[in-house]
Order: sequence, then C-alpha cells, then structure tokens
Amino acid sequence: MADVVKVIDELVAKSTKAADIFKTFTQEQVDKICAAMDAVSVANEVILGEEAVAETGIGRADHKAIKNHLGAHVVAEWQKDQKSVGIIREEEGVKYIAEPFGVIAAATPTTNPTSTVMFKSLIALKARNSIIFAAHPRAQKCSVHAAQLMLDAAISAGAPADIIQWIDEPSIEATNALFKHPGVKLVLATGGGAMVKSAYSSGHPAIGVGPGNTPVFISKSAKLSVAINNVIASKTFDNGTICSSDQSM
Repeated sequence: MADVVKVIDELVAKSTKAADIFKTFTQEQVDKICAAMDAVSVANEVILGEEAVAETGIGRADHKAIKNHLGAHVVAEWQKDQKSVGIIREEEGVKYIAEPFGVIAAATPTTNPTSTVMFKSLIALKARNSIIFAAHPRAQKCSVHAAQLMLDAAISAGAPADIIQWIDEPSIEATNALFKHPGVKLVLATGGGAMVKSAYSSGHPAIGVGPGNTPVFISKSAKLSVAINNVIASKTFDNGTICSSDQSM
C-alpha cells in the first residue's frame, strides 16, 4: 500500500504542476489544444475500437468506433465555440467567470474504455484542468493508448507536460488512493456501483455514472415501426453494453 500511495503522490504532484501552468492559458490556446485532440481522436477511432474489443472481449469493434466518434469528435464539435476562460457570460450586475477545478481523477470502464478516456480528456482540458486516469484492469492497454494519443496531441499543440496521466498498474487500491488524495479536486467516475460509491465517498466533488434501469414509454401517437426499431437498436448496440440501453418498456 505504501508503494501505491507513493505512485499516486507522484502523479498528483505532476498533475498539480501542469494544472497550475494550464490555468494561465488563453481561450485561443485551449481551443487549439482541443482541436488537436479532436483530430487525433477521429484518425484513431476505428483502431481504438478494435483494440477495445480485442482486449476486453466486450462489444463490437464497429460500434465501439461509433462510440469513439460520438464521445470525442461530436463532443469536441459541440464545445469548440463555447467560452471556458475568463468571463463566459454577463447579466445585469453579474459576471460569470470560468475557473478550473485543477486535478481531476477519472475512472474508466471495460464497456466504453477508449471513448470514455477521450471524452473526459476533452472536457477536462477544455476547462483548463489536468486529468489522471484509473482504467479498469481488463481495459488497461486500450485505455492507456487512447490517453497517450490525447496527451501527445495536446502537447503538440502547446499543452503542459503531464496534463494527461494514468496509473500504470491499475488496482482497486490505486483507484481509491487517487480518489481520496487531497490534491484531487474533482472525481469523474464511470463504472460499476461499488466504484461509483467509492467516488462519492472520496471527500471530493464527484460525478458518477453506471448501469441504470432505463424505462421506455411508447405513446399511442408513436409510429410503432420506428419506436420498436429504436428500442431494438438501443438494446443491441455494442451488444447491449451501453449504461443507458433500454431495459423495460
């Protein structure tokens, strides 16, 4: 356990240094970095999907590629014109000023490993945060590959070193140590119930998500052929691994 704590201490120290530098960046610098990450995500969305299925044995590579596209490129397009530095909105007598959290701890799952890594990297850096990933052990290789691609792209566009990092030897102990580290300012947890509960018990602000019991209501006015096709598509996409897949009707 002492070795785990030492590893996490070192990761957080590097991440804190990167976050302190990054929070001084302008909107133009941030957007250039995110654009570079977006381009790399598009170029690698297919291979990362194949790697995720090969390593985890879960889902379909072609559907994983779609998830990579939605989780990275579509998100990057959505946020690219949004302000995230300085005054982002003004009302009469009120100014809204964006302030980064700092170091983000991010857990990622086996079901959506590469798409979740790219998604969290993009939203973290858009808001001028650094991020440290704790991947699921059964998805470590593909998750690290996605994180490395995001890091290389970010650095090539001017981001500080260590702005994106990851735990090299994943374990429950390492993830919990990361979640509870005093240098961490926000936890983004995607995975099973126990892990999400750990995130909410970390003592830090946390956003957790996992499997749910998603209901579907079909109205009398619905076109049944379209509704049923959509339900089937939701339930079977990526072999039904999406947390929000339709569960009851």
